[in-house]
Amino acid sequence: MVWQQIYDPFGSMVVSTALAAIPVVVMLVGLGFLHLKAHVAAGAGLVSAIVIAIVAFGMPSEMAGKAALLGGLTGLLPIGWIVLNIIFLHQLTEQNGSFKILQDSIAGITEDRRLQLLLIAFAFGAFFEGAAGFGTPVAVTAAILIGLGFSPLAASGLSLIANTAPVAYGALGTPIITLAKVHNYDVMAISAMVGRQLPFFSLMVPFWLIWAFAGRRGMMGIWPAILVTGVSFAIPQYLVSNFFGPELVDVIAALVSMTCLVLFLKVWQPKQIWTKTSLRGHEDSDPGQEASKPVKHPTADVVRAWTPWVILTVFVFIWGLPPVKDFLNGLYAPKFPIDGLHQLIEKMPPVVTKPTKEGAVYIFNLLSATGTGIFVAALVGGLVMKYNPFQLIASYGRTLWLVKFSLLTIVLMLALGTLTRYSGLDTTLGLAFAQTGVLYPFFGTLMGWLGVALTGSDTASNVLFGGMQKVAADQIGVSPNLMGAANSSGGVMGKMIDAQSIVVASTATRWFHHEGDILRYVFFHSIALACLVGILVTLQAYVPPFTHMVIH
Repeated sequence: MVWQQIYDPFGSMVVSTALAAIPVVVMLVGLGFLHLKAHVAAGAGLVSAIVIAIVAFGMPSEMAGKAALLGGLTGLLPIGWIVLNIIFLHQLTEQNGSFKILQDSIAGITEDRRLQLLLIAFAFGAFFEGAAGFGTPVAVTAAILIGLGFSPLAASGLSLIANTAPVAYGALGTPIITLAKVHNYDVMAISAMVGRQLPFFSLMVPFWLIWAFAGRRGMMGIWPAILVTGVSFAIPQYLVSNFFGPELVDVIAALVSMTCLVLFLKVWQPKQIWTKTSLRGHEDSDPGQEASKPVKHPTADVVRAWTPWVILTVFVFIWGLPPVKDFLNGLYAPKFPIDGLHQLIEKMPPVVTKPTKEGAVYIFNLLSATGTGIFVAALVGGLVMKYNPFQLIASYGRTLWLVKFSLLTIVLMLALGTLTRYSGLDTTLGLAFAQTGVLYPFFGTLMGWLGVALTGSDTASNVLFGGMQKVAADQIGVSPNLMGAANSSGGVMGKMIDAQSIVVASTATRWFHHEGDILRYVFFHSIALACLVGILVTLQAYVPPFTHMVIH
């Protein structure tokens, strides 16, 4: 029997929206204010979502359970699989001492902690976002930063803030390609429109990142390097997105940015070296390590220390290529339609133009999953580091035990996000934004932010709200391409507060059970940057000369 989603079961959008928000509020309050462990807060949010979906929104209980199960499976593969294997590689490099050599080699480029942040969190992280997405950049950069001696809150929070401007073009353009395919946008038009929004923030985020870490004076002390980093990322981001398409935007922009920053640092260094590793204002509660003088290692040792990470980069990039994914999926990627859920739920107007059935298929794409590329890279890297197979197995077992609660948390959070999607709770929240009339360009952008905060994915947010953006844009007379792009551009700022990203960061830094501290720190940065994107989109909708940037 087909069940049709109901978005206003009580005939009052205020009441229905308040009820739909309860699961998210329960989880965020549990994490941020009650200091519950992440898996406990996620479990409480999931239980409340099941109750609200069944009792208030009329979802059949069997469907609610199966939607949560589908989300939990998605939490294990692909998300949890990425986290497990990146931590495995990190463990291997720590145990044999090569990570310490890698740290010294980075410090050899610059001992200044602010410049290390630009290089690792922003530029290197953007490369991994472009190649793999789905939590990979935060896992890699947070692990490297904690190894460099940054405090856990700095390594976690700053990796999350840095992983914003590249997200819309992550995983070789997946969010934009999916938005175009699912909701019938022109993929080049959307790619170009996002490329006329995010470069402003690619220029701004490096400044914001260093301001968040070191304050205004600390930021001004390295402004030339920040400007080089931002400009050398923003210009390729604009050019590639507007003239070539979404696939290689981040990869090319990140490589250009890293190269320009490293070359610039050969001719310029700040007058004062910043050695503090804690966030400004958090020195006592979350101490990092003061910078020690980097040791100069033989070139051969430095090459060996970087080899596992080069192998990782190569494998992740290869695994992200569509022909490789298609080949691996052709070998093994069984699909499991969820009986009792698949094609039995209908999304209803005004979210879609006509009743549309929702698919519910779990694809066990183990071979093509990014985490598998990381796993293979870790094994190859481990063998290069002279580990024998028994040592690799033992280390993997220790890693699995280390991240067990993180994996459980990701499973529960994805179960919550998937249930809110299939029950229509998140659509009810989105519709509340759609009631804002002339202010819709601003609030429609925040709808994208909300979508990513709820689902953990810019791709999922585009699937969720991309159609609604089109309908609302037509109603108020602005460009559908503008609002489709705004959903993705606004969404990137929600990435730093989505629960799975926070768990990935806490796991990578091994700062377990401090997810609430991370959430409280990044929340202001997330909402402030999202509002700035909303203001830019509003200007593009109504105010010349910004309106000339809009693609109709």
